[in-house]
Amino acid sequence: MLHDAIIVGGSFAGLAAATYIARGRRTAAIIDTGLPRNRFAAHSHGFLTHDGNAPAEILATARAQVAAYPTVQFIDGSANSATKTGDGFAVTLGTGEVVEARKLVLAYGISDILPEIPGLKERWGNSVIHCPYCHGYEFSDRQLGVLNMQLRSSHQAQLIAEWGPTTFFLNGETIDDATRTMLEKRGVAIEPTPVKSLHGDGKHLSGVELIDGRTVGIEALYIGAPTRHNSSIAIDLGCDTEESPAGPVIKVDGMKMTTVPGVYAAGDITRAMHNVTFAVADGVMAGVAIHASLVY
Repeated sequence: MLHDAIIVGGSFAGLAAATYIARGRRTAAIIDTGLPRNRFAAHSHGFLTHDGNAPAEILATARAQVAAYPTVQFIDGSANSATKTGDGFAVTLGTGEVVEARKLVLAYGISDILPEIPGLKERWGNSVIHCPYCHGYEFSDRQLGVLNMQLRSSHQAQLIAEWGPTTFFLNGETIDDATRTMLEKRGVAIEPTPVKSLHGDGKHLSGVELIDGRTVGIEALYIGAPTRHNSSIAIDLGCDTEESPAGPVIKVDGMKMTTVPGVYAAGDITRAMHNVTFAVADGVMAGVAIHASLVY
């Protein structure tokens, strides 16, 4: 079956794109592994009408609503590769099956590369977090920490101080005098000693243990972790990318088309700032753009 569009990734961006393609009375196949980036978080915040809801519940409702359109097909599994075939594209699934379409939407998302610090991964998305706008309000006026992981970590520490008293863990690295002065002006405490492990009850955080044996009491640790794309399909197709502070992003125009005609991209793989609202908006634009491209 030749679809009008194949959407690689069935999370917020992919489902939004599928909705608008389906409402344009076109056919779409959504290939999804069922592993969204925010699956580690118990609650999502800042997405209108869903503030505080579980991400899995929001996605389940959205998936059911998209599935109600008869022109949409869901394929549970992975998309291993994609190739250009004449006027369209062929996507090879993990099963070896090949699915074809006129247009392609890449919405397969990214994964966070977490540091190998004992006690960190099991708290990711709960008390070890990355976005203050998504989770910061819930930790207002508590003892907070920021782990130095990249050049912009000092900026993150200055920002987090808006939510509560903040310690910037240099983790053995150094900062220049200008950065130190800016942090001190924001009231941020600077801890130079490397981090050994995190402690707390279950997924909760109560303190950061340093290699010298001291423990700094905090209840939330923010990290600006580097990221990686969940697939190499964009690179394999020849889509241009550029670097962002967190990792590579796919170049897209205002209509979410990549540098390869007929290939669109949406969501976290296309931007340095990430949240559900941005992902949905990107998907909407990609879906509308694809429908328009099929009309003219």
